[in-house]
Amino acid sequence: MRILLVEDEPDLGDAIRQRLKQERYVVDWVLDGDEAWMYLETYWAEYTLAIFDWLLPGLSGLELCRRLRLRNNSMPILILTAKCDLSDRVTGLDAGADDYLVKPFGMAELLARLRALQRRSPQIQPQQLQVGDLILDYGTHTVCLQEQSGDRQFLLLTPKEFQLLECFMKRPNQVIGGEQIVKLIWAASTEPTSNVLAAQIRLLRRKLAEIGSSCSIETLYGMGYRFNIILAPE
Repeated sequence: MRILLVEDEPDLGDAIRQRLKQERYVVDWVLDGDEAWMYLETYWAEYTLAIFDWLLPGLSGLELCRRLRLRNNSMPILILTAKCDLSDRVTGLDAGADDYLVKPFGMAELLARLRALQRRSPQIQPQQLQVGDLILDYGTHTVCLQEQSGDRQFLLLTPKEFQLLECFMKRPNQVIGGEQIVKLIWAASTEPTSNVLAAQIRLLRRKLAEIGSSCSIETLYGMGYRFNIILAPE
């Protein structure tokens, strides 16, 4: 699950990001509303949740909410703010926020509110993603090969390999540039070199081949990668 975190207080933003990463969220953290809107316009389909501070440089958290709702984007949004009056909470909810958390707050409460948003919005991510002969299960965080006999073989994947395979499975038979993959999977502060990405893809390609999957990762030099899906004959 990918979250856009918009928080201009460096210490708080870093603390939230680190805690969410421990919970296996992928987090993009930005410091101002204008940059956040650029991320939303470019990668809006990748985010399943957003956390906006109310007061931000550039666009405010409320303005981000309004813009998303005007575009009929129903992504769950949690607003963080020091404003605690009832009228402020009403203003935030009317702007399009789904929940409201007053500073200071504990990380346990933040995580609980995110889980509640996920439960109330089950459509934000299906329980399973099936592409070709592969089934990716979000509930168990596993990937398996569905054999024609009905048996299943499970892939032993690292968390990063799981995210990489999910990225490919969401874009079957599409060319994806290396830079795009990096932006989708790695946080800006931990972006790997092209050699690291290539090594990760080689390992994932080898694991798919070992279980006999018909899905393959093709390298298109100068362009990126393509996750090829071969459909079984009917």
